[in-house]
Amino acid sequence: MRVVIMGCGRVGSRLATIMDAEGHDVAVIDKNPRSNRRLPGSYGGNFIVGDATGEDVLIEAGIKQADVFVAVTQGDNRSIMASQVAKHVFSVPKVVCRIYDPIRQEIFKELGLQTFSPTTLLARLIHDTIEE
Repeated sequence: MRVVIMGCGRVGSRLATIMDAEGHDVAVIDKNPRSNRRLPGSYGGNFIVGDATGEDVLIEAGIKQADVFVAVTQGDNRSIMASQVAKHVFSVPKVVCRIYDPIRQEIFKELGLQTFSPTTLLARLIHDTIEE
């Protein structure tokens, strides 16, 4: 499976490491050239420095052949924009987007993006712990 990941922070680097270890063809895009330090020495995928909201950077990462695009940047706007480009311009079959703002997450979920909000997930987890 060809996986393109936008963001090489804690989540993006961990996901890339897992997917690479499973034998998937992985490319990670990040604006910070030093963020690749989060990837282990065993990582065999690609690392592209650039802004994944730009089509040229996505093409360099192999978006045209991608089966999955995952956006896990710190900025909701950039993640949403790149996810929409992956889904609607490049027709990537599976697009997953982390959105911190629960209201935005619901809006873009209704517009067809597969989204999740760590804010909502953590609130539910804490609630369930309290109710136990």
